[in-house]
Amino acid sequence: MGEHIRKWTVMVYLAGDNNLDGAGVTDLTEMKKVGSNGDIAVVAQFDRSGRKNHTKRYFLQKSGTLAADAVADLGETNTGDPKVLEDFILWGAEKYPAQHYMTVIWNHGSGWDDENVYRVGKSIGKDIVRKSSVISNTNFGAGIPFSTARAISAGTMKRAVFRTSIERSLTTRGIAFDDDARDFLDNMEMKKVFVGVTKKLGKKIDVLGMDACLMNMLEVHYQMRQSALFCVGSEEVEPGEGWPYNTVLSALTEDPSMTPRSLSAAIVDKYIRSYRAADNVTQSACDLTRAVTVADMLDRLVQSLTDGISSARVRMAVIEARSQVQSYYTTDYVDVVDLCGLLPEQQVGRDIRSACDSVIASVTENGMVVKSGCKGSDVKHSNGISIYFPTKKISPLYAKLDFAKETQWDTFLKAYLGKTRRK
Repeated sequence: MGEHIRKWTVMVYLAGDNNLDGAGVTDLTEMKKVGSNGDIAVVAQFDRSGRKNHTKRYFLQKSGTLAADAVADLGETNTGDPKVLEDFILWGAEKYPAQHYMTVIWNHGSGWDDENVYRVGKSIGKDIVRKSSVISNTNFGAGIPFSTARAISAGTMKRAVFRTSIERSLTTRGIAFDDDARDFLDNMEMKKVFVGVTKKLGKKIDVLGMDACLMNMLEVHYQMRQSALFCVGSEEVEPGEGWPYNTVLSALTEDPSMTPRSLSAAIVDKYIRSYRAADNVTQSACDLTRAVTVADMLDRLVQSLTDGISSARVRMAVIEARSQVQSYYTTDYVDVVDLCGLLPEQQVGRDIRSACDSVIASVTENGMVVKSGCKGSDVKHSNGISIYFPTKKISPLYAKLDFAKETQWDTFLKAYLGKTRRK
């Protein structure tokens, strides 16, 4: 008898050694509402807060307790260590082989410094609640939504592109924070992990899920283009509830023969449906095999814009577009399609307008964005992919990204800021 090959193995990497510890328990419980079966394996690795709470791996089943689903105790780990993530993915693929693999990175995203939302709860005398479950330890009895607490906390957080190390005190774009180890994964490390996994598996990860904030950026997609087929994530901050794992896994259970493209689109649909308009949410599924095409079209636009930025008419058109464009919690992140759509031909000329149309087509017309969804007036001009467009200064670390090295976008940013910044 040969080894049983499932249709899908879903691997969720919960970096919970931080203020999301209780939220991780809530989401694992939500995954158990569906659990694994003969076609689908749902596995997770959960690093809990504090040194005394060990990291455990789970094979999640619909019945029984969460404790009974634990299949390995790893002791204390550092979720910000690339090897820890790589080991988890390779373990999941070896232990539960499947035709398709989805890896979900669950944590903070966006380059913010980690902030303890529970401190907010204590300061105002309320518990923190996620998905109707009390997840803080304040024991006040009354509750406020996790997303509200995080929004309050965020007032003191730094806003930047990416981060390489706390020790150097540089603002960066990081994911998978580990408070105990004071470490996290940045984009360079993420690339190394998934390139290594791809080589060892002999194939790309089918779907890379980002259950974290602000991760659906062209820079991130370009970084991961060689090691994942599709990426699902948000242009905007995710509310505290994150992904609706029960409805996503239910959809996959009902149709385990879903292609990676279909599953990616289904996640967007389930995510958007799970929120109200007042939540102002975005979610999109992107085909990473199209990242180079979008970058090439953007380079064509950059050439036209850089040549034309010396013209007062073109410059004012770009300034006006930048002031109106759909932006997000980190205001240096703007929607690519919306930006291109706001540049009128009568001001920028036919060449620039034609280049804008090419960028839009490469994203929307059977292009990189497989499906995009948004809900709420604050994000209604979202189209699935954001890009870095600062108006004051460029992060000195931006140049380290593949996208900055291999495209001319940073050349345009320097030209734009050189012409618009106060001397």
